Amino acid sequence: MPRLHAAALAVPGYALLLTLLITAPLLAPGYLLLRDAVSTPRSYLSDAALGLSEAAPRALPQDFLVALTSAVIDGGIVVKALLIAGLWAAGVGAARLAGAVLPSVGLAGQFVATTVAVWNPYVAERLLQGHWSLLVGYGALPWVAAAVLRLRAGAPAWWALAFWIAVAGLTPTGLLLAVVVAVVAVAVPGTGVPRGWCAAAAVLIGMLAAVPWLAAALLSGSLSGYQAGGAGTAAFAARAEPGLGTLGSLAGLGGIWNAQAVPDSRTTLFALAATAVLLAVLALGLPVAARSRAARPLLVLAGAAVLLPALSATDPGLALVQAISEAVPGLGVLRDGQKWVALAMPGYAVAAAAAPAALARWRARPAVAAAVLCAALIAVLPDLVWGVGGKVAAVRYPAGWTEVAALINADPRPVAVLPPDSMRQFDWTGPAPVLDPLPRWLRADVFSTGDLTISGTTVLGEGGTARAVQELLLSGADPRRLAEAGVGWVVVESDAGGDNGSAATTLAQLPVAYADADLRLYRVDGAAPLPGAAHRELLIAAHLIWLAVLLAGAVGLTVQRTPLTRRPA
Repeated sequence: MPRLHAAALAVPGYALLLTLLITAPLLAPGYLLLRDAVSTPRSYLSDAALGLSEAAPRALPQDFLVALTSAVIDGGIVVKALLIAGLWAAGVGAARLAGAVLPSVGLAGQFVATTVAVWNPYVAERLLQGHWSLLVGYGALPWVAAAVLRLRAGAPAWWALAFWIAVAGLTPTGLLLAVVVAVVAVAVPGTGVPRGWCAAAAVLIGMLAAVPWLAAALLSGSLSGYQAGGAGTAAFAARAEPGLGTLGSLAGLGGIWNAQAVPDSRTTLFALAATAVLLAVLALGLPVAARSRAARPLLVLAGAAVLLPALSATDPGLALVQAISEAVPGLGVLRDGQKWVALAMPGYAVAAAAAPAALARWRARPAVAAAVLCAALIAVLPDLVWGVGGKVAAVRYPAGWTEVAALINADPRPVAVLPPDSMRQFDWTGPAPVLDPLPRWLRADVFSTGDLTISGTTVLGEGGTARAVQELLLSGADPRRLAEAGVGWVVVESDAGGDNGSAATTLAQLPVAYADADLRLYRVDGAAPLPGAAHRELLIAAHLIWLAVLLAGAVGLTVQRTPLTRRPA
């Protein structure tokens, strides 16, 4: 009995070890601040957090959840804990899925599946890009597939399906990934819940989990002015790595659009060797896995998840993505083609799990074969360890940020921020840029254009009103015009660099509320009416629908797994 218990803990323990090897720097006090990843001590249910700003609702219901939980737990701890849990879930879920699809692979195969799911370029690149919530959704994918397999086999797994789809629904992309996996997984053979009912349930749960960002898009009108643009579409296309074409990079789970968000080992011809090792492991196990009818839908999905993003990076593909994005603004999410390679992970995990069994024909012991395969997969991505070579680490805010946030939160009028760029370059966060943290630390709304400069090309965001306020500041307009535009505060992040134009002319006429080497806070008399105020209750209710699906799934799973015992007479 103790040996069985130890075996049951082996894979979760191994997944935790891999996860902590990657995220160890985040265990130090501080906050995750890296490119798109922003965490602050406290967040609030501002219009932006509810999706009522001009910007498209890309971070819902993520911002809502962090705002709720940071009222009790420091927001930095919340974000780091969710990221670590997501990576751990990816490893354990991949092993569980592999064991369910290929019961004969045993612990040896499950260890290899865990390694493929956790230790790969996709995880490294999305960490460096700051997509922590996308990685939470990524971690839910094998669990979604496993839940559908159980339903098709006649086992009770409705609560699991609801919970994991809601977990993935922390972001719109994660939710779409989970629903696709669920709908594909219904193709597995089974005599339990019919395919149509499984697919319909997955879509229904997905729609309930999508209510926050669907409602925000409709009520705020944030998507009505969206323009994808050819430059924007091309900027986000998957990218070929050294020695590999785009297809090869994607097959190796790499190829993110941002060349700066890539581990050093993938910037040289070593990427070719690393991809060859991963594909060799998959090729070993593929014939064994393909013999399982339960594995085939996931294997087909993995192939499509590599091929379609590669096609979308070609000239005809870019034109098609641009046309779709402009015709249906909400589908601008398709621009970042490489992130959809996450759909390959469940199939990759299953194929990799079969590799030790395939090596048995050469009389290799499964445990030894698994150890060699896991070591090889880890060795070809050595810089994923310790926060991708120390690039993903906890940082601390200078004291002035707390002071400025407290002053504005005491009188939460709308805020304009300089420099105007969305991305900042602070000395205290390291060499990589980071999204401005201020909007997530304030009760007040912050004017943000959402513009993004990529390799000298500016991809315009949705913030038309914010862009008008920005132009007033940069042109040195009279402070009264700022007040008329509704600006209540101006924050100058002095250590962020950037070009502030003629803003000094305007700022010289405003009273200074706070100043230090990093920040200057100016008071303006404006107070813009909150355009989303009439819809706040509706958006809160929409987010509560997602939260209800999440909690119902969690409670249902807990009750389902708690053994019922009779009290002694």
